[in-house]
Amino acid sequence: MERRNIIIIGAALVLGVLAVYLTNAYFSGVEAEQERIAEEQQLVRVAVASQDLPFGAPLTPDTVRLVNWPAQSVPAGAFNDLNGLAGSNVAIRPIAAGEPILRSRISARAILSENIPDDMRATTIPVNDVAGVAGFVTPGDVVDVMMTREIPGGDDDLVTSVVLENAQVLAIDRRASEDSTEPQELKMATLLTNQYDAQRLALAAQSGRLTLALRNVENQNVGSAQVVTTRDLPGGRLRYASRNSTARPAPAPAPRQQVAYRPAPASAGTSQPSAPVFSGPTMTIYRGTDGARQEVSRGTN
Repeated sequence: MERRNIIIIGAALVLGVLAVYLTNAYFSGVEAEQERIAEEQQLVRVAVASQDLPFGAPLTPDTVRLVNWPAQSVPAGAFNDLNGLAGSNVAIRPIAAGEPILRSRISARAILSENIPDDMRATTIPVNDVAGVAGFVTPGDVVDVMMTREIPGGDDDLVTSVVLENAQVLAIDRRASEDSTEPQELKMATLLTNQYDAQRLALAAQSGRLTLALRNVENQNVGSAQVVTTRDLPGGRLRYASRNSTARPAPAPAPRQQVAYRPAPASAGTSQPSAPVFSGPTMTIYRGTDGARQEVSRGTN
């Protein structure tokens, strides 16, 4: 009975060792076959994400794998092996499953500054729920920044101009993940700009009210923005003309008042001929130093 048990245990051990050997040989053969195919088709091994990696997700052997990739189309910054990649890095930008892992998308720490290129700046501006497109602006979107302020020296007239076009949103409030797409109440927006545009945004935030305009990420056209004033609104030009017009309509001429000519009454005891009484317009005709008043007859057309 003991001999039988020993034989069964020995056979199990032999079968286990054989299974391990066959498994290793299989996977080694698959790896060798993949390398042979890569050499024949001019492919290289590239590290990709085996699942979706959000901002801050750690890179582990379960989330990263090597795949064959055309040698002519390997993106810059890709990894050809997993040495030092998995286990010590996190994603600082969302990486989709099957997407190559690039050096610009990972870091040892999940910090926003790792997303900023050397010659660029992260600039934060104040916005609100309305100015932030009702909360639908999320990290990764592209926006235009508009400023509304009063016209200097104007009578409460407003002007809206575009301060910055085609700016990438790095974070909204404290959210830097592009996976968060639910609308939320906004207070701050952090944009990726150069040094000069960062100064312009800082000055614009102190000069007027800023508004974000969400745009298509594929639309790269800039320089077509116009300045809009109150006069460009419906009825704005009429309001401006009526408020700034200095001309006043001339008053209507007063109707000519017709006064009948009546001579002064004669003094007592003096006999004077009665003077004619006129009911219409009159004129005075002088002959030498004597003048006589005569009635002017109205002409008919």
